[in-house]
Formats: sequence, C-alpha cells, structure tokens
Amino acid sequence: MPEIADDEPPPLSVLEDYRRAGRAWVALGGSGEVDAYLLADLVDGNAHVEQVSVHSRAARRGVGRALIEHVADWAAARGMPALTLTTFTDVPWNAPYYERCGFRRLAESELTPGLREIRAKEAAHGLDRWPRVCMRRDLPAAG
Repeated sequence: MPEIADDEPPPLSVLEDYRRAGRAWVALGGSGEVDAYLLADLVDGNAHVEQVSVHSRAARRGVGRALIEHVADWAAARGMPALTLTTFTDVPWNAPYYERCGFRRLAESELTPGLREIRAKEAAHGLDRWPRVCMRRDLPAAG
C-alpha cells in the first residue's frame, strides 16, 4: 500500500478548519514536537474519527489510543452516542487495532447515510483497492 503511505497530510488550511471547529487534537513529545494528531468530524450525530496519525518515533506507546480516549470523552460529554470511523480491514494497525480500542465492525445494514457517503467518497478516491470497513464504538450516556 505505498500509495497510502506516501499520501500527503491534509493542507494547513484544512487542519486550521478542524482546529477552529474544536475537532483537532495534538499529542506533543518531550521536546515539543508533534507525536500524533486526531481529526474528527460530526457524522449522523456521532463523532467520526476522520484521521489519526502517529509519528513512527511515538508508535506503540499508547499515544494514538490516548487521543482516541480523549475524543471519546469529548464526544460523550456532548451527548454523542458513539465514535465511528472507516479503516482498512487487513492492516494490523487499522481494524484489528481499533477493535482492541473498543470498536466493532459494522454490517452493511448498520451503515448510516453519512457513513455510506464517506465510503462512496473513499471508493471514488481509490481506497477500495484494499478491503475497508466502517466501525463504531458506543459511548456511555452523559450524566
């Protein structure tokens, strides 16, 4: 999947839009460098993990999981029932990783209109050359 590995990060203007909307989180390393970031969208009343990126120097240290937990707390505090995401099924640090973080794979019949739209855009972008899946993690009710 070199095409995916070589994909450029979002432009600064897109990152700024997420920051302004309050849906971008960054984990800094000991020297102040960015170790990881997470971007979230709002899809069908849920927080949708659009992207999680962890620098290789911070891999396997729980940084990505900490960001996911932070966003889960953020979403639950706002009364959102779930986190959702789309990911590759056969990449160990994708679907299998998210299952360890409490997500479950959604059947086609469980997809919401927003998730169907995201999957259609991913397919148009060529991401369906590799198996992909939508996933959901239910959140505790606020209060």
